[in-house]
Amino acid sequence: MSRDSTRVMLVDDHAIVRSGFRRLLEEYPNITVVAEAETGEQAYRGYLEHRPDVLVVDISMPDTSGLALTRRLLGRAPDARVIIFSMHEDAAMAERAMAAGARGYVTKSSAPEILVKAVYEIAAGRIFLSPDIAHAVAVSRVAGTNDPLKLLSTREFEIFRQLVSGRAPADIARALNLSAKTVANYHTLIKQKLGVASDIELMRMALHQDLLEPRSSR
Repeated sequence: MSRDSTRVMLVDDHAIVRSGFRRLLEEYPNITVVAEAETGEQAYRGYLEHRPDVLVVDISMPDTSGLALTRRLLGRAPDARVIIFSMHEDAAMAERAMAAGARGYVTKSSAPEILVKAVYEIAAGRIFLSPDIAHAVAVSRVAGTNDPLKLLSTREFEIFRQLVSGRAPADIARALNLSAKTVANYHTLIKQKLGVASDIELMRMALHQDLLEPRSSR
């Protein structure tokens, strides 16, 4: 490994996906994958052990989310450089990822070389959005602030996303290191802020915003 090589950690709960990422990235000069993780907890411990230059993090994992992991890592290591790699192509998710502290956001529909470019850019200390997301963010900002989800704080948005994904409140509490009562309070506050009375209405809002993730694939 070159002394100047960019050291990358891959975080995704599918081994075959990580294997594909590794082969892709290591085809390019000065990129070395030094660690992998399939859960948020493994990623947190692995980062502290290996201190990679860049983390490529799936937005959804069995025990937490890429957004929650990013916040946790930055709380311990403010210089951590995270790229969120996600199937979600909407501006709202990308803006939340950046608000959580991610330095980059790349969609899974992007060409392979886009992820490679993101690694180089983030390692150099710059911000990077895949072209489709950069366009979506620009359009969203020109259109104004009519998105009701912008009323939610970063924590509220994360709990909202997990609720509409079908996770039980107890599971959300464990994943985010919160008490069940705190999650319940957030649940109520989220509905109040969004002006809805039921979880069905929350689900409809998530569908409208294209925030639901198919369970069969990511």
